[in-house]
Order: sequence, then structure tokens, then C-alpha cells
Amino acid sequence: MKFSIISSDINTSARTGKIITDNSSFETPVFMPIGTSGAIKTIDPAFLEELKIGIILANTYHLYLRPGHELIHQAKGLHRFMNWKKSILTDSGGYQVFSLSRLNKISDEGVEFQSHIDGSFHFISPEISIEIQRYLGSDIIMAFDECPPANVDENVASKAVDRTSKWTRICFDHIKTKDPLYSWNQTLFPIVQGGIFPHLRKQSADSLVEFSTCGMAIGGLAVGENKSSMFDTISLMDEVLPKDQPRYLMGVGRPTDLIKAIRSGVDMFDCVLPTRNARNGQLFTSSGIINITNSEHKNSFEAVDNNCRCYVCKNFSRAYLRHLFNIKEVLGLRLATIHNLTYYNDLMVTVREQIQLGEFDKWSNSYLSSMAHHENM
Repeated sequence: MKFSIISSDINTSARTGKIITDNSSFETPVFMPIGTSGAIKTIDPAFLEELKIGIILANTYHLYLRPGHELIHQAKGLHRFMNWKKSILTDSGGYQVFSLSRLNKISDEGVEFQSHIDGSFHFISPEISIEIQRYLGSDIIMAFDECPPANVDENVASKAVDRTSKWTRICFDHIKTKDPLYSWNQTLFPIVQGGIFPHLRKQSADSLVEFSTCGMAIGGLAVGENKSSMFDTISLMDEVLPKDQPRYLMGVGRPTDLIKAIRSGVDMFDCVLPTRNARNGQLFTSSGIINITNSEHKNSFEAVDNNCRCYVCKNFSRAYLRHLFNIKEVLGLRLATIHNLTYYNDLMVTVREQIQLGEFDKWSNSYLSSMAHHENM
């Protein structure tokens, strides 16, 4: 994997770049749609290719439980299994082991947990997490980490930092001894932990840099902490993470969150919001979020967003979309998801254009100001 910086904003830490993997190239800043279990809900790869999306995210924990990494390996990897020819990033499963499993028992060796699906017992270690991701064949793989909730005290956060550092070394050493299972290489991203404690974040970043060949992730945010603490931490990461490598902010977030994080030098994002909110009838627009199921849209034959170029806004009215949701027609979920993914993708396109034009500082302040009265944006 290679990363190059194309342009930088003179007033902020925002920059545009290009990432090249063995399966695709794509420009940054980039938002990665989430295909948790090997599918972006209601969306097929053809639509993603139409949007010129170069990378998506899938989840190690979910794919390990269903259908199993061995089966995906039999299908010659996740790319072939889901007919996606471009890049895939898989997270390590660490977050889901701690947040979704019914019961987990953690040690320095790994985590024993019960499946949230059927209650069966499983054990994932750093080595097992890497092996699952090797079998999946993702282009970017994440180191196994401990992600504590936001409300833990400093002592718990410190132990998670130490364990994450130990596990990352194990992941790094393990994959270094293995030949690729497929005809492409896999790049390991360490994940910085440390909660909202600045000295722990610095300690974590310093201990992980040696394992970072082309990218580092900022984990453990958007897990319940207040927004000001989250952005203080992101700003700190801009100071301590390598400038010549992509920075990936995990699980964030709302459009305004992305813009603020880009101002602090973040290059990669993922979040369930555009797809999950779409299935709940919440649509992101240039005028904030609208809930398409509200009665005010019953007789509205306007587009969802007159400033949007997507297929949905060009061809369907708010009244029709509301009708689809009211009759529980799956087409409504698909059209809403198409719209939201287009909004997020177009936002990243605009960001890159504004950075390259040298106008990002002014544009981003204007965007954030215009959305200030929409708290959910």
C-alpha cells in the first residue's frame, strides 16, 4: 500500500491524498461505506462503482460468526465472495467483542466471549484476529485492540493502552511471518487508544508508531464521551501521528464531525449513520436532516434535496418516498440509502475540491455555520 499527499490547506491541517492498494486507488479524505457482514444493506456493488467509491469496510467479528472465514476463503476471499473488485478494510473485531457479546472474559492472551447470535462460546486472540482477516483477504487489516467504554477511569484506560500495545506487537510479528493467501498484500493499521486522557493517547501513539508501515487508526472515540473531548483528542492526534501516513478515525460520524476532523488532518472515516439512518427514514440534505416519514412530506412533490445529484433526487418526490416507508416497501430503504451514501460521498468530493482550490478553511467554516442549527448534522 502507498500513500501520497497531493495538496494541503495552509490554514488548517486538512490535506488531500491518494491511497493505492493492490486492488484499487482512491483519493482522500474518504468516507468508507460499511458492509458489516459482507453487504452494504440494500446496496449492490454496481451502485458503489457508479459513485466511484474505492474502498468499503467489513467486520471481522460478524464475518467470523457468519458465514465463517473458512467458507469465505473457499470462495477465494471476500472480494470474490461479494463481487467487490476494489479495496476492503476489515476492523479487527475487538470493538464488537467488547460491545456486542453477551459475556466476555479478557486476559493478555485474548478475549473469550459469547456470540450475540446464539450464545456459543468463542475465543479471539491477536493471532486469531489476524488469521481471520488473512482468510478474508482484506487490503487493510486492523490490529486487535482493547476498546473500553467512554466512562472508564484512568487506570482502566491505561491498562487498555498497555494491552493494545502488546497485542499490536503480536499482530505485527504474526503477519510478518506469513505469506499472502491471495495475490495481493495486506497492510496492518495499529489503533491508538487512551480514552480522553491526553498523556495516555500520546503514550499509545508513541508505542505503536514502530508497527505502522502506512497508516494508523484513532480508536475509542464516539463511544459516549462528549463532543468537545472527542475533538480535543482528534486535535492532539494531529500533533503526534505521522504526517506522511493516512489517519483513520474509526466510527465517526455525522457530516459536521467529518468536516471538523478533516480540519485536524484526518484522512479516512467510516460510520453506520448514512445507511442505518436511511433505513429509519432520516435523510441527510444540504438543509439538514429530514425525516421522510413525517406528515409534512405527504403532499410534497419536491425532491429530497434540490442541490443533490443523486438518482433519487432526480426521479422521486418526498411524497413517494414517504409512501414507500408507510407501506414498508423495501424500495424505500434502498432509495433512502442511495441518497445518504451519495450525500456523504459528494461531501468528500467537495472537501477535496476545496482543499485543492485553497478555499477549504473558508468553505468549511461556512458549512459548519450553516449546519449549526441542525444539531443532528
